[in-house]
Amino acid sequence: MSKKLKNRLIRIIIVGILFIPLFIVDKVTEFSFIPVDENIDWLIPFLLYLSLYLIVGYDVLIKSVKNIAHGQVFDENFLMSIATIGAFIIREFPEAVAVMFLYQIGEFFQGFAVGKTRKSIANLMDIRPDFARLVKDDNQEEILDPELIEIGNIIRVEPGEKIPLDGIIIKGATSIDAKSLTGESIPVDLLEGDEVLSGTVNLTSTIDIKVDKDFSNSSVNKILELVENSSNVKSKHENFITVFAKWYTPLVVFSALLVGVLGSLITHDYLTWINRALNFLVVSCPCAIVISVPLAFFISLGKAAKMGILIKGSLYLENFNRVKTFVFDKTGTLTKGNFVISYIYPKDEEEEILRIASICESQSNHPIALAIKNNMVVNHDYRISNIPGKGVIAEKDADILYAGNKKLFEQYGIKVDEVTPSGTIVYVGRNNKCFGYIVISDEIKEDARELVTYLNKDNIKTVMLTGDNEVTAHHVAEELQISSYHHSLLPQDKVLYFEKIMNENQRTLVSFVGDGVNDTPVLARSDIGISMGSIGSDAALEASDIVLMNDDLNKIAVTKRIAKKTIRIVKENIVFALLVKISILLLSLFGLASIWLAVFGDVGVALLCILNSLRCWKHK
Repeated sequence: MSKKLKNRLIRIIIVGILFIPLFIVDKVTEFSFIPVDENIDWLIPFLLYLSLYLIVGYDVLIKSVKNIAHGQVFDENFLMSIATIGAFIIREFPEAVAVMFLYQIGEFFQGFAVGKTRKSIANLMDIRPDFARLVKDDNQEEILDPELIEIGNIIRVEPGEKIPLDGIIIKGATSIDAKSLTGESIPVDLLEGDEVLSGTVNLTSTIDIKVDKDFSNSSVNKILELVENSSNVKSKHENFITVFAKWYTPLVVFSALLVGVLGSLITHDYLTWINRALNFLVVSCPCAIVISVPLAFFISLGKAAKMGILIKGSLYLENFNRVKTFVFDKTGTLTKGNFVISYIYPKDEEEEILRIASICESQSNHPIALAIKNNMVVNHDYRISNIPGKGVIAEKDADILYAGNKKLFEQYGIKVDEVTPSGTIVYVGRNNKCFGYIVISDEIKEDARELVTYLNKDNIKTVMLTGDNEVTAHHVAEELQISSYHHSLLPQDKVLYFEKIMNENQRTLVSFVGDGVNDTPVLARSDIGISMGSIGSDAALEASDIVLMNDDLNKIAVTKRIAKKTIRIVKENIVFALLVKISILLLSLFGLASIWLAVFGDVGVALLCILNSLRCWKHK
């Protein structure tokens, strides 16, 4: 809790403790036990209430005067000041103190909520590195500002230190804590040759890193810029509140003045109409809406950031609630992007087929070859020959092994059966005979199943765009229950198909979810672009509106729930505040509302709206 917030809380407690006994004594005895001339019997309660008023509200009065001096007259500080001073003038001393007391309680809760959210964002901002250890040619170290480190330099990071710049580990192995970037608490093990990102924390061992991005282009700096700028992008609700307050507040002041003057001139009952005008001023203060609406968005953005979801502004959070169609890239988004063996035919020859394929692919680092080699490691003395675009043959004396596509076997006059299962087919043979085949496919993410199931239950349309063939695309779409798909697309085709989807859904918003690298044009074109698993991608941070700091697709469902709840709370606050205020304003004009009811209509409603906004922190 900040020093300013503690000071406000102490004043609230002091005045709360003193106000209740003072109010009871005032109402029960009217201070008759103190001998004083009846012409000045109001002076003692005035001084006692005034002391409490100044304790709890001096900062509001000072701020009001400063704002007036700077030409900013019509704000909640001015309304609070003029209403409470007016209450003192007509000798409604307890009411004046109560208005300021309750207003400060509302301000305290607002400050507490903002402070909690800022602390969450500050923890994220703490990823900014303080220094970098430059390793010189003589292996000596020099402590420098990370901004002075150049691409190609070698930096050393000791255990417990933040990694200052993006690069590749060239010496050592360690575990890193990426929680500040991804929201995940499980450490990640890294070896020589692995990429490491700035902003993460080295946990276990000393490592040397070859820098491949300067500080201005590093992951940590891009993320910090995104977070710092997110509050500048306002939602439509926030823009409405800004315009609303600009015109509403002066209108209220002049209306209250008109009520007081006209009523007094017509009835000559000055005290009654001044009291009604003051009620009008108190109840009509827009602070309930002006405070609670931006607060709800601010809290939600902070909560999302803490969970590893970076949203570039409240506008995108608001719009995300209106998304009714999600378009997905396949590889790396719905699937893991790593190939695995999904099927071997025939089953009774499985081990031999896998052994032959492993020999043929033993010298290849192709993803499909790796999928085969991961299942069986063999030692052999075969001579390996690569047939470009077709496959591989392995020869030893008269023994010839084959592994490849249909074209490879046709080249050697070997007959194969036509099969069309999902995935890549690797036919396997030996000495002019095909033994069978292996099906290699991209593994579907489990969280992709969970997300699509969630979206389908919410009646949200899902579409998949992929460069894979129809068989593979159909298999993935069927497995995930995706509404529709388009296959065999080049990168430029994805943009065309996406624009077609947007034209078909003009009344709602369309979101694209991709890996943030190859899908940058579509991310930029979408109403809401979401990049996931791309914490090291400049393209992801710049082209997308929402960045998921890890590859957990379920964070999209979390974001959807955050957006839905935030908008519901914002609308609740606006409707509730306006209905209560309009009702009490009408009652005030007809003399049916006391200043206590006016106090509830202003600070009571503001407090309830602020408390309602605090619910935005409880997202799961």
